[in-house]
Amino acid sequence: MVDTLPPLSLYIHTPWCVRKCPYCDFNSHEPGTHGFTPRELPETAYLDALLQDLDGDLALAAGREIRTIFIGGGTPSLLSPQFYARLLTAIKARLPFANDIEITLEANPGTTEQERFIGYREAGINRLSLGIQSFHPAQLHALGRIHSGQEAVTAVAQARQAGFANINIDLMHGLPEQTPQLAMDDIEQALALKPEHLSWYQLTLEPNTAFHSNPPLLPEEEALWDIQDSGHQRLERAGFERYEISAYATAGYQSRHNLNYWQFGDYLGIGAGAHGKLSHIDQHGEWCIERRWKTRQPDAYLKRINDLRGFIAGKQLIKWSELPLEFAMNALRLTQGVSLDTWAANTGQRDAMLLTRLQSAQQKGLLMQMPEKLRASPQGLLFLNELLALISDD
Repeated sequence: MVDTLPPLSLYIHTPWCVRKCPYCDFNSHEPGTHGFTPRELPETAYLDALLQDLDGDLALAAGREIRTIFIGGGTPSLLSPQFYARLLTAIKARLPFANDIEITLEANPGTTEQERFIGYREAGINRLSLGIQSFHPAQLHALGRIHSGQEAVTAVAQARQAGFANINIDLMHGLPEQTPQLAMDDIEQALALKPEHLSWYQLTLEPNTAFHSNPPLLPEEEALWDIQDSGHQRLERAGFERYEISAYATAGYQSRHNLNYWQFGDYLGIGAGAHGKLSHIDQHGEWCIERRWKTRQPDAYLKRINDLRGFIAGKQLIKWSELPLEFAMNALRLTQGVSLDTWAANTGQRDAMLLTRLQSAQQKGLLMQMPEKLRASPQGLLFLNELLALISDD
């Protein structure tokens, strides 16, 4: 096993959004359902709760620096720049920040304005992830988005003017009534905005969503394959490297926070419903990896302020038998894969145990045949669940 602690990140969850999108399975809630309007969110109470939440996890993070911070949601851009300035200052007083720390804020066009972008940048946020999804009215309407294509374009321009030099655009494809031509037009409009990073992923109908209960009419499978292939080629021609299943970046602009997830790093998770993964040495000198998750409902989370029970809703130690799947389901999302040495260090399994499982995967074309490296083939990236089942099968 590894003999040093992995890099440490911090995830901060903001549970509110203006309107719940029908495809969204994240822990997000319309403010009106909990007694608040978007302009009256309980910023002071939530700030107090987040810091108390963090204090409860500090024992497992003592002496470690934070490499990256990701503020997700929900819609984090509903909260003010002053909120984030106070929050980040208080976090830095508790844990040291890396000199080159990456701090990402998710923002939705339609909830931002020039002054807010300036304030977010001054607060210390240095990376924006804009949830655009599409530029076309019909698809935006079908997805329940509150912004127009022009508002998305304006948001990127405002972010640039505020000093952001690292911007991700979220785009979806395989949308209701979307043709391959419309999907490619979305890519062209995104490229025209010159982002450093693109998250480009296919719409999936997740359980416990409105789309799952009442599925929309989606493109035929042949059209989906056409979109996937054409879009991938276009992004590569534009200078974007696909480094993960749905993540494309220009040189030097990979998401370091997400890379830490995929490389099985550690992360603290604070906020309503946030999850964390932390490695530590227990009282018996044994290496332990623990997952913990926080109270999910925003109002219930806020009621935990000054509660001796804290904010943890549950925790679980990862069993040694579960480590191969835990590690592989993250690492194999990376297009370059991982070295077999990394596999052995993170799972405690000898390479020989893994190699016996790889023969079937290679025969099915799901793995690249690379010496000393575990790497999914293009086919394996498309059928990752099948590949994971072969690797984790006892």
